[in-house]
Amino acid sequence: MRHRLGHKKLNRTSEHRKALIKNMLNSLVKYEQITTTLPKAKVLRPEAEKLITIGKKDNLANTKRLVSKLQNLQTVNKIRKTLSKRYEARKGGFTRIIKAGYRYGDNAPMAIIEFVDRDLEAKRVDRKKNKKEDSNKETTPAQKTA
Repeated sequence: MRHRLGHKKLNRTSEHRKALIKNMLNSLVKYEQITTTLPKAKVLRPEAEKLITIGKKDNLANTKRLVSKLQNLQTVNKIRKTLSKRYEARKGGFTRIIKAGYRYGDNAPMAIIEFVDRDLEAKRVDRKKNKKEDSNKETTPAQKTA
């Protein structure tokens, strides 16, 4: 029988596993799409679904639950303000897992986990702009006065 076998251990200690899931949840919410191994994606999916469901009911207790789970206020605000509004008509199934072949080094099965109806611009949050674009936007003091 399989009583009380509720989660995968991922060959890690409990503290390491909790930190891994927290970091992956923060990245998933920030970028709305991440690439990881298939077992990690399968563990991450129910956690992400629960966070969106908690964020859909916007009250202080749920905000505190999100903060204690994620420990990042920017991520919590994105869940409460953006993602919960996007999925308010949806009952569940906020994420999808797409198999992405095998990793070159150790042949581990890879997967892409992403939000359904995700924002395509969210992947470019931390990317720095090209120097050419920056130089075109910057103006010299002589250009400002003219």
